[in-house]
Amino acid sequence: MRSELFSPLVLRGVSIPNRVFVSPMCQYSAVDGMPDAWHLVHLGSRAVGGAGLVIAEATAVTPEGRITPGDCGLWSDDHVEPWRRVASFVAAQGAVPGIQLGHAGRKASCHVPWKGGEPLGDGDGAWQTVAPSAVPFAETDPLPRELTAAEVEGLPGLFAAAARRAAAAGFRVVELHMAHGYLLHQFLSPLSNRRQDAWGGSLDNRMRLPLAVARAVREALGDERPLFARVSSTDWVDGGWDLDQTIAFGTQLKAIGVDLVDCSAGGMVPKAPMRTGPGFMTPFATAVRRGAGLPTATVGFITQPAQAEQIVATGLADAVLLARELLRDPYWPLHAARELGVDVPWPNQYLRAKR
Repeated sequence: MRSELFSPLVLRGVSIPNRVFVSPMCQYSAVDGMPDAWHLVHLGSRAVGGAGLVIAEATAVTPEGRITPGDCGLWSDDHVEPWRRVASFVAAQGAVPGIQLGHAGRKASCHVPWKGGEPLGDGDGAWQTVAPSAVPFAETDPLPRELTAAEVEGLPGLFAAAARRAAAAGFRVVELHMAHGYLLHQFLSPLSNRRQDAWGGSLDNRMRLPLAVARAVREALGDERPLFARVSSTDWVDGGWDLDQTIAFGTQLKAIGVDLVDCSAGGMVPKAPMRTGPGFMTPFATAVRRGAGLPTATVGFITQPAQAEQIVATGLADAVLLARELLRDPYWPLHAARELGVDVPWPNQYLRAKR
């Protein structure tokens, strides 16, 4: 049987063997930003399980950009070798290794989720958070410090340096985290960006920093590595970031050389009134794909092989990203291929279980 879900996606010099991508999922298990055996097993098992692209979690470009003290980093050359071990193993299984780069902004300095996820206190090693404007995520959160213009101007260089380290570690795809209420999304949304200078106000000004970051990273990666951007297609709040702005942003990202927009949603405000359900974010990916004219990927309650196949085969999106479903079943792609009647390679070590 012919399956679009299990057909290659070629972007620049990289051929991704199928359209099932591992969504970046924070593991909150690093020390000083260093990935360890947990990250190798977590990401490696998804590569063994047949995913075409395995994207490592949101990885901070500065220590202060971590969501929690357990976040991974690429702010120093010391991080390259630990990441190289992970990327090398993923590639050896036939998957493409990717990594997401980000900065948490005002949503940094928090406890890990299984300790409540609330902001760290002074006795917990808390650090000063930063943001486009001195507006907290929640009313009870510590006030972030507004970034100076000089600090904003320095951010693209920090992302570019991290991207060069990602390439040195062997990652073939880099994704920029511009979603879920983190720093680059904070600049995009008028709910969090209340600046009166060149970095705030109009849509062009609010897009200025994220586009500068994309431009700097595109240059750092050269022409052969694909560059993705994850965006929140809507804040789910009137007066916030919305789909029309996302399409305009996607058009600018395409002009810079971004190869795919990973369309998610939300994260800007607490308890946003999201309308959820199976495939509920797919219409965003479809609208950006058509409106901005570049490949997109979709995420959100995609659990069934036929559902994923239908999304790709009908052109609603070019790929699907799975998160929770791949936590439940790291071998979902192999099982999905069987259900769709597609013969895909299995690891030699597992061939006895293929039949």
